[in-house]
Amino acid sequence: MVMPAPHAIVLLSGGLDSATCLAIARADGFVPHAISFRYGQRHAVELVAAERTATAGGAAEHVVIDIDLRTFGGSALTADVAVPKHDSVADLDPDQGVPVTYVPARNTIFLSFALALAEVRGARDLYIGVNALDYSGYPDCRPAFIEAYEAMANLATAAAVGSTAGDHRPLRVRAPLMQLTKGEIIRRGVELGVDYALTTSCYDPVVTDPADPADPTGAPTWLACGHCDSCLLRRKGFAEAGLVDPIPYVDAP
Repeated sequence: MVMPAPHAIVLLSGGLDSATCLAIARADGFVPHAISFRYGQRHAVELVAAERTATAGGAAEHVVIDIDLRTFGGSALTADVAVPKHDSVADLDPDQGVPVTYVPARNTIFLSFALALAEVRGARDLYIGVNALDYSGYPDCRPAFIEAYEAMANLATAAAVGSTAGDHRPLRVRAPLMQLTKGEIIRRGVELGVDYALTTSCYDPVVTDPADPADPTGAPTWLACGHCDSCLLRRKGFAEAGLVDPIPYVDAP
């Protein structure tokens, strides 16, 4: 008898890391369910990229959760604070402390929603595209955070405890990109057929053609700024992989 494929929840932002995670979840044999968040982010166009990526990546569903983290502010992504820009990735200071683009408790909040969806969908695996090498210094992208969250999830849910005799199976928080460079992530995604032209990484994109609210099929188009931390790390990754980044930038020739 052929056993049905297990289900997994994939946090999908619309960026290259989460798109790669979605592809890895499928390659690992899971039926992936994508979850994204409209949280008041200035780069909300990422949700268009997330929808395109979910469809292209074969997600069984794409759930978009509305929460407004602008209520708290505290970040250049959710408050009236300028997004830092640099000319080169060499300008990023690893000793700068936690950057202003960090959104307080974001991954903790997102994983909690993903955990709730996992219980309802019968999934025991959560995929998140955090990275501890080429990243901006966010505290919730470290291995210690992932390990602690997984331990908590196995104490806090009926799914982990086992609702019926013999039903116990631990919940796992999978971070397959944790120890990869951006170049390695991109090469892995290319191997798995990820279309990075569908993704966006920019924290401060320039919208060139806003969506027409009267046209349900319309979607905004945008240019990546090319100089925020996320754009610089993305460009570094494509250069390391020996590939051309397929998305448009403001300063593209």
